[in-house]
Amino acid sequence: MKKAEILDEIWEVIEDRAINPSEDSYTTRILTHRKGIDKSLEKVGEECSEFIIAVKNGEKSRITEEAADVIFHLMLALKRADIHVQAVWDELNSRRH
Repeated sequence: MKKAEILDEIWEVIEDRAINPSEDSYTTRILTHRKGIDKSLEKVGEECSEFIIAVKNGEKSRITEEAADVIFHLMLALKRADIHVQAVWDELNSRRH
């Protein structure tokens, strides 16, 4: 799997859970939480804090885990904000020129 393909696959799952909620899905629970987008934003903040602590403590495996959590929860927040992840990829691409 190419590096970016996993991000596209995760986005597809997020999109699917938004359309086809599942009671057993963590993604669904965050997307449909009674707090609305605030729940997604809380998770982004929480995971960013955990990432910072892992980096400060030099915990290599935790850094990787927390970085993945930050990216995942950021994507959930984008979905709740009705922003397609492609807009972020396009913005990043525009900054390369």
